Amino acid sequence: MDEFTQAFASAMRLVYTLDPSLLEVVGLSLGVSLAAVAIATIVGLPLGAAIALFRFPGSTGLVVLINALMGLPPVVVGLAVYLLLSRSGPLGVFGLLYTSAAMIIAQTVLVTPIIAALSRQTIEELWAEYADQLRSFGADRRSAIPTLLWDARSQLGTSVLAGFGRASAEVGAVIIVGGNIDHLTRVMTTAIALETSRGDLGLALGLGFLLVLLSVVVNATVFLVNEGTAPRHSAV
Repeated sequence: MDEFTQAFASAMRLVYTLDPSLLEVVGLSLGVSLAAVAIATIVGLPLGAAIALFRFPGSTGLVVLINALMGLPPVVVGLAVYLLLSRSGPLGVFGLLYTSAAMIIAQTVLVTPIIAALSRQTIEELWAEYADQLRSFGADRRSAIPTLLWDARSQLGTSVLAGFGRASAEVGAVIIVGGNIDHLTRVMTTAIALETSRGDLGLALGLGFLLVLLSVVVNATVFLVNEGTAPRHSAV
């Protein structure tokens, strides 16, 4: 119990004094995760909407595949990205291995199926409800995609949050492709694992506290934005 109390006190001291090493890790973590989620959102939302609205040979299989990819093992993704970015890999010429760019790529691969699968379900339900109304305005399936995405922005925000949660909590893939290099590719999750193994529970707890805090702040921000942009209906 004394050990936990000391570790907690050390963690709070690091957070309160804004320890530079702590802030460095937090900043890199936030930058990598937000970049990966942004790319995954740009790809995943239109992809999910297209799969929801268009039927073609193999579309059912594609839906099953996208849903299955939501549970991709992170270490497998890390290994695949490592092979692509290694010197002998097809993208090795760019020298991206053990950089923040490699971690962004790995997280994007993990997050995109989550956003695509959840947005597909949302858009499919919305299309079933408003298809006749949209057709009456002359909209076909393709032209209806931007309207449906905007109308479902609150639900889609939840999908993006799910992707951010996956990205910010990732350990296995980012260790493989990033190497957990101090001052270069060390993020909160990998630093927590490292400092715990070293016995520096104060720093590990401090990072853990900030990781949870960031998740709460991001969720609260998205909730407030959705509340502010949601249509208001006057009482009758």
